[in-house]
Amino acid sequence: MKREVRSAAAPEPVGPYSQAIAHGGLLFASGQIPLDPTTGELVDGEIEAQAERVLANLRAVLEAAGCSFDHVLRVTIYMTDLSLFARVNAVYARAFAREPMPARATVGVSALPLGAAVEMDAIAALPETP
Repeated sequence: MKREVRSAAAPEPVGPYSQAIAHGGLLFASGQIPLDPTTGELVDGEIEAQAERVLANLRAVLEAAGCSFDHVLRVTIYMTDLSLFARVNAVYARAFAREPMPARATVGVSALPLGAAVEMDAIAALPETP
C-alpha cells in the first residue's frame, strides 16, 4: 500500500501531488524547486542559492520518511539554463559526498514552475524497520 510522506520543513506542493510517496521499500520524492518553505516564495540569489534551497527541501522530505541523502538511488535535475550546470553540480557534489553516488540525469527544460531555474526529484530506498 502506498503512503504519503509530508514535511512541514519543505514547501507545500504547488499542484495536485504529494511531496513524496512511499511504496514497496522505495520513496518517490516529487520535484523540489527553490521555494522557501516559510514564505512560499522563490529564494533570491544566484543559481547556487537556488540549488542549495532545492536540496534543503529535498532533504526535509527525505528526513520525513526516515531517509537521508545516503538512501538516494536516483536523482533527476531539471535546469532552464544548462550553461550553469557546473555551478549546480558543485552544490550537488557537496550534498552527495559519500560513495556510492546516486544514479542521475540532468535535463534541460524551457521553463519550471514559478520561474525557478532548477528542480530536483529523487528515488530513495526506505530504511528497513526492525
